[in-house]
Amino acid sequence: MCYFISLASPLTLSEVRAMLPAGLTADPLDPSEQRLVRALHPDAPTAARILHGGCSCDLVVDRKPVPREDEAHLRARYRALGCPRELVIRALERHRRGAEARRRPPGYWGEAFRRFVAEHARNAGRTLYLLRFSPDGRLGPLAAVEPSELPLPIVLSAPERWLPEDHPVVVA
Repeated sequence: MCYFISLASPLTLSEVRAMLPAGLTADPLDPSEQRLVRALHPDAPTAARILHGGCSCDLVVDRKPVPREDEAHLRARYRALGCPRELVIRALERHRRGAEARRRPPGYWGEAFRRFVAEHARNAGRTLYLLRFSPDGRLGPLAAVEPSELPLPIVLSAPERWLPEDHPVVVA
């Protein structure tokens, strides 16, 4: 159970991957998830998940110096969802892969992701982003909500607030 960022882009997956900073990856969503995301942004042929390690947590929250503090937050979210212990253990192992992969100062990965969003907006135009908290990385059912339009200057000026959880955002 971690945070995951999905995007729907007018670029190809190869083009998206080429734009990502070193240390971040883009994995294609499975076909059923692609349909969900593309329904929110029909002009985007590519639907992918942006990751650092095994999740997107580092892109939206800074890791605490003591890993137990990070994991306490995640465990509280798992309990609220009623996740079985085995699923929680697998999710925490996936989350730890991000801590092992290319350590950087606090805020580095979130800023690298925002720079990617800015560069992507300049090169590709309208792109949808969706932040979800999930036990297995899958999107699951999406609420029937229209994506919010967000101009790029807002993304850059309000880094901690531009991507709300469970609400799709189109950046232009």
